[in-house]
Amino acid sequence: MFYFTYYQSPVGKLLLASDGENLTGVWLEKQKYYAQTLPSEAQKKPDLPIFAKTSAWLDRYFEGLKPEISELPLAPQGGEFRQMVWKILCEIPCGQMLTYGAIARMIAERTGKKSMSAQAVGGAVGHNPVSIIIPCHRVVGADGSLTGYAGGLDAKIRLLKLEGVDLSRLYRPASGTAL
Repeated sequence: MFYFTYYQSPVGKLLLASDGENLTGVWLEKQKYYAQTLPSEAQKKPDLPIFAKTSAWLDRYFEGLKPEISELPLAPQGGEFRQMVWKILCEIPCGQMLTYGAIARMIAERTGKKSMSAQAVGGAVGHNPVSIIIPCHRVVGADGSLTGYAGGLDAKIRLLKLEGVDLSRLYRPASGTAL
């Protein structure tokens, strides 16, 4: 059985999902792929301990503190490649960023391949079902583009600013799929 509740954040209303013990989803209200891995028969149950723990984590995060991702039991649903990408996202320290290409090189190295597609990494990053906590907002284009956030660029910019990222060397693309 799956459960859900809502959390009101500074970047908008978040949908939280759980399998009863683990956090399986956090989506911004108008996010691309919103609730994609949440079964339709999920029940609203705001009093689950995991939701209280997640809300406390998010409260601290939005206060500018740096709670550890490891404090929450996460169980995002996705294939092996996506899981590998999401694990790398969890390794990006708060206030820092990686490029899609850098993540692709890390995956290639970890899997013993000569190369890996940055576009494939982008697809996995975009399908991250645990937004903010698994920090897909910390991934940028190699050219400094703030592209590729399924929650929208305004939310990505707010999250990066909250983490103290210097945005002066980054730019908002004029077009793209996740603006």
